[in-house]
Amino acid sequence: MSNLRPRTAAGWTGLLAALAAAVMSFLPAVDAAARVTPSLHPSVQAAARVTPSPSPSVQAGERTVTGRTVIADGHVDIGPRFLDGKWTVQVRDDTVRPPVWRNVEDVVLHTVDAAKVKVPEGSQFSFLGKPGTEVWVLPQVQQQGVLWPGWNTQDPQVASTINREVTWSLRGVTGPGRFALFVNGDFGAPKVLFDGSRPYPQQMGIDLNTHAHGNWVFSAPGTYLLDIDISGRTLDGRQVNDRRLLRIFVGAGSPDAAFSVPAPAGFVAGGTTPGTGRAESGQGFPGWAWLIIGVAGAAVVVAITITVMARRPSRRAAAAAGKEA
Repeated sequence: MSNLRPRTAAGWTGLLAALAAAVMSFLPAVDAAARVTPSLHPSVQAAARVTPSPSPSVQAGERTVTGRTVIADGHVDIGPRFLDGKWTVQVRDDTVRPPVWRNVEDVVLHTVDAAKVKVPEGSQFSFLGKPGTEVWVLPQVQQQGVLWPGWNTQDPQVASTINREVTWSLRGVTGPGRFALFVNGDFGAPKVLFDGSRPYPQQMGIDLNTHAHGNWVFSAPGTYLLDIDISGRTLDGRQVNDRRLLRIFVGAGSPDAAFSVPAPAGFVAGGTTPGTGRAESGQGFPGWAWLIIGVAGAAVVVAITITVMARRPSRRAAAAAGKEA
């Protein structure tokens, strides 16, 4: 006789559990807080966590103003907010009182020649170029006469709606030279957040209620386009994101010219595409995972049915034998 026997219902249940575990092993790990692990490059992975710094808080209901503007001095922040209930990335302009928010496509950030510095000695700064080479730096610490851009997650509705942090993604950079964004770490060592010479997308996580600054570095004058995406997950599990094109003009000349520089293929078209602010329910399992789980579940149901049907004759035979006895 064959040694193969139909599985019991308990056996098939165990098989289903094993199949589900196997499927789950292929899915991205998501903890209870839906925390996004910062990723940029293996060598700088640990450096991509931004430490919050004190700042005047963002007030609810701050207004949005429209119209193209060039900002070359003073403090600005890039950050997400809920605008009329829609997740939107904007520029918070702190050069006026009270501060206002501007649409990203309406702004050119001007890096003036006063921002020129020389690349310091040491291999740790090799990502900026050769020592002694001049670069333009929008600094981590405010400098008179130079733009001071940062980023914040202080919008009250963002802070009360999003689960723990947001993710800032750099999807591409185009310009006449190299771009990098780094912060000064312990003992002055640079911690690279974004590096335009590395593959895209690059990401960093930003905790809620954070206001932070870094060193924005450009190696040549001209217009730079940064394709950025800021996303988050709400407390009820919805994914929200908005993708924008940030324009930066470096050096002397007319910064207004940056408004007419076309976006390359794959970037946000012209920097004027409105943010989706889309929300997706659930934890974002890929379709193939649900397909495998569905097929496995159907197979188990069929197997259990066959097992039950196969056992019925045996029960009848046992009952008949009992009567004969």
